[in-house]
Amino acid sequence: MSERHDHPWWESGTVYQIYPRSFQDSDGDGVGDLAGIERRLDHVAALGVDAIWLSPVFPSPMADFGYDVADYCAIDALFGDLAAFDRLLAAVHARGLRLLLDFVPNHSSDQHPWFVDSRSGRDSPKRDWYIWRDPAADGGPPNNWISDFGGSAWEYDPASGQYYLHAFLRQQPDLNWRNPALKAAMLDAMRFWFDRGVDGFRIDVLWHIVKADGFPDNPVNPYWRPGITERDRLIQQHSTDQPEAHAIAAEMRALADAYGAEGRGRVLIGEIFLPNDRHARWYGTPERPQVHLPFNFQLIENAWDAATLRTMVAAYEASLPAHGWPNWVIGSHDAPRIAARVGEAQARVAAMLLLTLRGTPTLYQGDELGIGTVDIPPDRVRDPQELRQPGIGIGRDRSRTPMPWDTSPFAGFSTVEPWLPLNPDWPTRNVAAQKADPGSMLMLYRHLLALRRARPALAVGNFRLLDAADGVLAYERRHGGEVLRVALNLTARAITFDWVGDVLASTLDGAPEPGMLYANEGLIFKP
Repeated sequence: MSERHDHPWWESGTVYQIYPRSFQDSDGDGVGDLAGIERRLDHVAALGVDAIWLSPVFPSPMADFGYDVADYCAIDALFGDLAAFDRLLAAVHARGLRLLLDFVPNHSSDQHPWFVDSRSGRDSPKRDWYIWRDPAADGGPPNNWISDFGGSAWEYDPASGQYYLHAFLRQQPDLNWRNPALKAAMLDAMRFWFDRGVDGFRIDVLWHIVKADGFPDNPVNPYWRPGITERDRLIQQHSTDQPEAHAIAAEMRALADAYGAEGRGRVLIGEIFLPNDRHARWYGTPERPQVHLPFNFQLIENAWDAATLRTMVAAYEASLPAHGWPNWVIGSHDAPRIAARVGEAQARVAAMLLLTLRGTPTLYQGDELGIGTVDIPPDRVRDPQELRQPGIGIGRDRSRTPMPWDTSPFAGFSTVEPWLPLNPDWPTRNVAAQKADPGSMLMLYRHLLALRRARPALAVGNFRLLDAADGVLAYERRHGGEVLRVALNLTARAITFDWVGDVLASTLDGAPEPGMLYANEGLIFKP
């Protein structure tokens, strides 16, 4: 696990997200588990990534599929147990990979013993571990805050006559990070997993964890219109991104850094949806750093055209502090799949973009196969966000469908019907089929990841945008004496582009033509 190119592993490496419910079922219940992940580790290692991030595997009633945690220091029986986790961790490390867990600090399950105690009465020792408030003068919720899943962010508790706050489902009460005992307990939970050997955390909705004193109403969003998520009727000015949250992130970072002396640096990745200037603050300062990588979702959120992406990349790079390392994401368990958004041809271009921009890339399982649109029949919808706000296209099930491994029944994922439908083209779009096809999406990802490992310019080099014709995004990567260039045609037409050199990778089969980019063609070349 040595560091490459004199950079920490999390700068030169690549992260691969696994959604455990949908990776591999080992016990025939239709849901993936830890033993299944262990069974499929060779696929991950062969890709050429450096770390695995697991979506939550802690005990949970599964109201939000693991993001409602009932015990921060155990494994849900659906996925296995602590012994199964230890075996997986050892197997990950044996392959030279690292393992990151998904830490959920903003809220717990309403079935967590802490909340059960807190809810038992106003005099409970843990009452203040959660956020309780008296009703407003009219008896309604304390303020106008809206849950991210729709409806009021407050739930009335008749037994105590108060409301508790939940930024997401009512089954996910928000924790009170202003309470020192709660904060200490949560840091102890992180310490539990660090002591067990995990290599870091992806921290869920980190910018949510502290709320403004006094709980004032959030301002109305003048740009909201019907047909988009109800949450966006308001601007989350007072319910997110409070100054005190940065101090907590710095404490988390200090804890992670305390484990770095063991020779395997630990990383913190923060889930943060904010404009560039506020996003950059989550790096902290050199003297008091916060998360190593505040997740950057702009490749998911922006229109897929060269002019938009060029402007976005330049603005993001300019926003970074001198000590801040960039990162990029094109897919996740919450977002529409990249191939569904831009089509398979451009999904190949997107793979080259993701793996050649400056910064740490995060891949999402199945994107290396080019899985596209998966329609979820109404009777198979499982996502609580979609069930609460149907018809506006925010369902996340379409990105959480099981991995197709081969042509055996249920695509080799399970021996029974999986918990969500498979991609409809699984008999031809699966890992085994793409391993046998040199021109497949999987083999393109393998080739691009191998280039990142072999070429310091791609992994850690400097970055410079280049002038290019409309429809083309072009840039240069440089490290020491090595100079590489990337040219991406984001259109379905051929475009003249003045390039010449040795081609290291193309998104298309066949010989590239100097001075030309074919439709949907991306090139990495040495000028």
